Amino acid sequence: MNSRNFLLVGSLLIFLAVQVLLLKNMVLFGSAFCFLYLLYLLLLPVESKTVPTLLIAFGMGMVVDLFYDTLGVHTASILVIAFIRKFWLNVLTPTGGYDENLQPSMLNMGFGWFVTYSLPLIVLHHSLFFYIESLGTNLFLPVVQKIIASAIFVFIMSIIVQLLFYRRRRGI
Repeated sequence: MNSRNFLLVGSLLIFLAVQVLLLKNMVLFGSAFCFLYLLYLLLLPVESKTVPTLLIAFGMGMVVDLFYDTLGVHTASILVIAFIRKFWLNVLTPTGGYDENLQPSMLNMGFGWFVTYSLPLIVLHHSLFFYIESLGTNLFLPVVQKIIASAIFVFIMSIIVQLLFYRRRRGI
């Protein structure tokens, strides 16, 4: 196992531990939930293949579902994001393409690019999660409120995490 794979596995374990131990009970105003484990999937290297990304997402979703007692809701919503991620990266490809081993973070790609990359995926994840969780009940406005509040909360937390713990990749 090379050092890059070791770092990916180590950061996966850290993201999962933080999610299930610290962020499980972090809810702002009863409607903003922090699903920061989604950031790990968003920050996987650009050249990551779809099948390994789906396997990682499945494992993450199952672990989070195990601790949250949500019976596959996290797994279903994160698997959709893992499946769409490669397509969305292809849509946002700059004219020169991506550098090799590039992590699509805010520090590497810029704030504007990161907003257009991550925010739609975060909103889609939260929409799937909260609509599956509510099972089609007549709670449309409270669900929309949870989606918007949680998406903003996760996006702000992802920016803070990147600024605190990630470094910018230096070009040659």
